[in-house]
Amino acid sequence: MTIDVAAHAARIEEQGYTLLEDVIEPELVKALTEDLLRLEHDLGIEPSPNEFEGAETIRIYNLLARSRVYERVPVHPRVLPLVEAVLDPGCLVSSLSSISIRPGEDAQPLHADDQLLPVPRPHVPLVCNTMWALTDFTEANGATRIVPGSHKADRAPRYGGHYDSIPAEMAAGSVLVWNGSLWHGGGANRTSERRVGIAMNYCAGWVRQQENQQLGIPLERLRAFEPRLRRLVGLGVYNGLVGHIDKRSPEDLLCGEGGRGLIWDGERELDSRS
Repeated sequence: MTIDVAAHAARIEEQGYTLLEDVIEPELVKALTEDLLRLEHDLGIEPSPNEFEGAETIRIYNLLARSRVYERVPVHPRVLPLVEAVLDPGCLVSSLSSISIRPGEDAQPLHADDQLLPVPRPHVPLVCNTMWALTDFTEANGATRIVPGSHKADRAPRYGGHYDSIPAEMAAGSVLVWNGSLWHGGGANRTSERRVGIAMNYCAGWVRQQENQQLGIPLERLRAFEPRLRRLVGLGVYNGLVGHIDKRSPEDLLCGEGGRGLIWDGERELDSRS
């Protein structure tokens, strides 16, 4: 199964979001669901005592450091090409976490994921985030609420303010993809079951990542990542320049490979202009 990347990218540009229906393999949904329950038990995870994260919401951060099953998430072939179309192929993993909304949770304040970045709005996409549905997302159980078109606003939403929004309802195995400027938030759960999702968030290659992937993941695990994932977590060099170490990429140094060269190696004409 493939997706129409151009059509979905156009929808994100116009409305700020799109929905990829039934794109995640059922066996991966099952494996992720089971491992999140294991982590919640083994790590003793409890809700955070603040309104934004939720008094009845279980969040597990830094998932790439927890188990190899999460390595399949950032590079998923039915999701990553769309993210690359919104940002560019030099994009990075910003954060990878889980969000399990338990019964009785209130709606999360609407926000934009890039609102802490000090740049005028609207602006080019700096963040592209995705929500993987591991259970069905319904209006009743806390489906992500969105304000279509709000990514074009000249401001971020006022914290705690009321804005008309719609629920992004989707079946388990589907993925919501949105521009990081879109106003959104988790919904209230008025059912007796959890709403469970994976928040797989990306940023432009020249933006600082939300979670520090390079220090948060053990070196031996980083070395075992496939090459594309190593670059996604920040071990590559953006546009042949940003992030190098003595003209070598962090990936080259970590894995003992030969240098790939930087932008200067292919731009000899720079010498005459410097």
